[in-house]
Amino acid sequence: MAKKLVIGSIASILVVACVVAACVTITKKNASDPSSGGGDGASNGGVSTSTKSVKAICQPTDYKETCEKSLASAKNTSDPKELIKVAFESTITDIKNAIKNTDLIKDAAKDPRTKEALHTCEGLLDVSIDDLRRSFDKVGTFDINKIKDYTDDLKTWISASITYQETCLDAFQNTSGDTGEKMKKLLKTAGELTSNGLAMITSFGDMLTSMNIPGISRRLLANDYTSFVEDGSRRLLQVSSTKPNAVVALDGSGQFKTIKEALKGVPPKNIQPYVILIKAGEYKEIVDVPRGVTNVVFIGEGPTKTKITGNKNYADGTATFHTATVAVNGDGFVARDIGFENTAGAMKHQAVALRVSADKAVFYNCNIDGYQDTLYTHSYRQFYKDCSISGTIDFIFGDASAVFQNCKMIVRKPGNNQACMVTAQGRKDHRGVGAIVLRNCEIRAEPAFTSTQPPIKAYLGRPWKEYSRTIIMQTQIDAFIDPEGWAPWNGNFALNTLYYAEYQNRGPGANTDKRVKWAGYKRNISPQEAEKYAPNIFIDQDSWIKKTGISY
Repeated sequence: MAKKLVIGSIASILVVACVVAACVTITKKNASDPSSGGGDGASNGGVSTSTKSVKAICQPTDYKETCEKSLASAKNTSDPKELIKVAFESTITDIKNAIKNTDLIKDAAKDPRTKEALHTCEGLLDVSIDDLRRSFDKVGTFDINKIKDYTDDLKTWISASITYQETCLDAFQNTSGDTGEKMKKLLKTAGELTSNGLAMITSFGDMLTSMNIPGISRRLLANDYTSFVEDGSRRLLQVSSTKPNAVVALDGSGQFKTIKEALKGVPPKNIQPYVILIKAGEYKEIVDVPRGVTNVVFIGEGPTKTKITGNKNYADGTATFHTATVAVNGDGFVARDIGFENTAGAMKHQAVALRVSADKAVFYNCNIDGYQDTLYTHSYRQFYKDCSISGTIDFIFGDASAVFQNCKMIVRKPGNNQACMVTAQGRKDHRGVGAIVLRNCEIRAEPAFTSTQPPIKAYLGRPWKEYSRTIIMQTQIDAFIDPEGWAPWNGNFALNTLYYAEYQNRGPGANTDKRVKWAGYKRNISPQEAEKYAPNIFIDQDSWIKKTGISY
């Protein structure tokens, strides 16, 4: 009986939480009356919770007034699922109306960068909505025996929804006029409501952990990680030895000469690994793996033999988000033995070689080469094994839950008067799941960097957003890294709210005696704290990497 009561309570809390998470709406003036929805939540079409219940549910949120208003105004039905549907459809309509706002379109016509920013923003908000939709759909699959996977998915997708909204606003940087400020105001309530949804799900997960319900306790590191590596390696080798679904070859010996053509053959809503063998050669094309094109596997003939290369960049007028030589948006993506490159150079500013906006993406034995902003780990869960990433400024950046295992980070010579930062993590919400985790990696520099006089400064990272989170553990750090270790972004921004940690690093650059004294920096965390960022816990590899049968 007790277990049934627990399950019933959990389900009720989760449904109401998702009402708020899905209710990302841009409120119009006077659209709702803050005094409405009072009483005890009884019949007559009112919300099916009492005022006290609403206050209790909104208690863990950062925007309580917004939370309570959003629940109080939804009074057309007492069915929780119908409430979610009504709120969600309203969200789609209002956000699209905001994008089509006449004033914004007029502003965009005056400035090419503003026009591109508005176009970028429209696509990003569509994806933000999509993440809320799949969070809503997840409610119908509630299973107490899979509660950790359940809450991990919800937190990942709602965090990503926040990231997409923030990326939309980032697109307006360096545009003329006040269009960016207008968009910021339009998305203010949306951001608050999405943050509230994340707060509720996080509180819900914490509650379950504290209850110690059998079967859903935290998985410890123990020996799971070793078995994960060995098992995943075998599975990837099996995939690489199977017959590919498509072969790409520049010399015409395959079915296709371009990767873009091969991608057109992936079945809609694909659920099986669709293997595309890309033979040796330099593929000068911009590749986009669309959202919805899922479980695609790229296999090359070696990271220096099979290379996809481009040179799109910010200096020539392209928004950072769209500069990627390869953009991965389809979930379940895997790449091995392949190179991704952006050759724009150090003076062209942001120029992404690889952007990953896909959940449960894996990269094995890949080279990712560029200069500023080489690898954009944009959102969701990502795993990199035995990869090499090179660049100058912020060359690993974004807000994914991204784990790098046995990878090499190679700092290149930047432009004049520039310093180098390996990472620039972009977590906006303090409950967001995003972080950059380096485990057993090598941080080194190319000879052109180390031989330059006077020496060029280089740092482990800097905080791109307010709650930036980066953990470097058991990693070789060479001497060229500045003794302070970390660099500020702009003055005191984020120095008290970031989370930067080091653990059991080695090498001449690993000494933490002269590291920064910021409140958010942890010079040597405990084994228990470090364990939280092991792959089998932080990105919950047991629930997805092993299941794919192909990932590492």
